[in-house]
Amino acid sequence: MPSGWTRHLELIAELARLPQSLRGGPGYAGERSDHFDGRKFFNPGASSGRSFGDFLRWQRRRRSAPWPRWREYPPTQALPALANGELALTFINHATFLIRLAGLNVLTDPVYCNRASPVQWAGPRRVHAPGLRFEQLPSIDLVFVSHNHYDHMDLATLKRLASVHAPLFLTGLGNGAFLRQQGITPVVELDWWEQTSLRGVQLTFTPAQHWSSRGLGRKNHTLWGGLWLATAQHRVHFACDTGYAPWFEELHRRYGPPELALLPIGGYEPRWFMREQHLNPDDAVRAHRALSAQVSVAMHFGCFRLTDEGIDEPVIELERACRAQGIAPEAFHVPRPGETLLWRAATPSNAAAP
Repeated sequence: MPSGWTRHLELIAELARLPQSLRGGPGYAGERSDHFDGRKFFNPGASSGRSFGDFLRWQRRRRSAPWPRWREYPPTQALPALANGELALTFINHATFLIRLAGLNVLTDPVYCNRASPVQWAGPRRVHAPGLRFEQLPSIDLVFVSHNHYDHMDLATLKRLASVHAPLFLTGLGNGAFLRQQGITPVVELDWWEQTSLRGVQLTFTPAQHWSSRGLGRKNHTLWGGLWLATAQHRVHFACDTGYAPWFEELHRRYGPPELALLPIGGYEPRWFMREQHLNPDDAVRAHRALSAQVSVAMHFGCFRLTDEGIDEPVIELERACRAQGIAPEAFHVPRPGETLLWRAATPSNAAAP
């Protein structure tokens, strides 16, 4: 069949799947809680996403800094070997990290698509290739999906992972039914502070200040959150998308300082619209301090143009915020796509410059 016809058939299939993707599944039904009113989830003490009117106001007044069409990074040749007791962290793109521990390989919010969008012919396009090709991934045991926004829940990537690696998928309440509809299994759903374990690694679904939706009319029917990963030797916090909230102090109070905190630094302009749902670089440094993290690693920048700041602005502003708040540059690392950091004892080292 001619390639043009193949593309037409793919487009028809994509459009046929679109209503189900926009709906995002049936959502969650359960007992009320301090962050669930019986119908929808909410942020205690903060809004749970802006209104559609606010969104239109932003779009009418939008002044976006230009981004390049593409940035090239040297390809990663191979992952470094993992010694006994080590933790390896590889930055792939956006909020996608590969975390390797003895006996467990974890992917966070894996996104290999070209666009963070319900369709692949429109919407925010990536400006660099994934730092690690899909074919270079080791056997994946666990996939963490923090929430259902398109730049975090990429169905095509999740389906491919389910087919090739057959991992366990871990996510928040209400996302399980939707993933199962897509053939993405097995899935474990957790509420805030709930825990499970896999191969001796304790996994906690942690609160975050954000919101959820995949289309109009289905806002906050599923839960958002981060991941606290703990072994006898390592403690890692993947913060997910979040605004600054008391959760950082509470995490430190409950679990102590993480060895490693993965914190978002991009997606924050205009501030009047994004403040409660996305950290800016100054907020990220405050979160680093509230957690008392040994080392923080930046994420959620430089891949998809989702908001109005320039592509390099988050990194520049992070350097300024670290200086202003007295944080040493090596305590808050900005990774290159494909870069791997190794943690031996409590000291990270660059292992594989791509």
